[in-house]
Amino acid sequence: MNPIDIIDKYYKSNSRAYEIILQHGKQVTRKALDAAKKVPQLNPDLDFIKEAAMLHDIGMLLTNATELGCKGKNPYICHGYLGREILEKIGLPRHALVCERHVGVGICVIRIALLVLLTCRYALPLPKRDMLPVSIEEQIICFADKFFSKNRDSLKKEKSVEDIKQYLKPYGLEKVRRFQSWVDLFERT
Repeated sequence: MNPIDIIDKYYKSNSRAYEIILQHGKQVTRKALDAAKKVPQLNPDLDFIKEAAMLHDIGMLLTNATELGCKGKNPYICHGYLGREILEKIGLPRHALVCERHVGVGICVIRIALLVLLTCRYALPLPKRDMLPVSIEEQIICFADKFFSKNRDSLKKEKSVEDIKQYLKPYGLEKVRRFQSWVDLFERT
């Protein structure tokens, strides 16, 4: 399976969104493969990582993220589960789970419910289920994704571990701890 063929099916090749998904996908793939090579004892599936890392953001085209060239109707936070739906429809259920579970450092159903209770304004537009990375490949791709932004100004720049932790802090210390556990595991030299 060639992930570029799948991207070509959903994205216009001369669009801003196409440029972003390819560049970001390649960055995440490279970082994920580097991380996977540091944990050979966990036997990560490198071929799967290459494919899933390229496809993890396939759902962004269905979101309203004009800065990314996407003119869909859904909030950007939905791109993970929307990507899952796309890839499940074409028979890639394992890749689909990577899409859904890479957002943030994963989102649990309790957090979704808690945010609704705390804000009392609106329900998050997310399915009511755990969306946490489970497999080693899901964790590796989620980890690698955090190092790269998709906005125009920082598309080529890799974020530092400290910048990522500062970004995650408002979402809860458990998210910072989860990311730090991945740093400890995947950044060993």
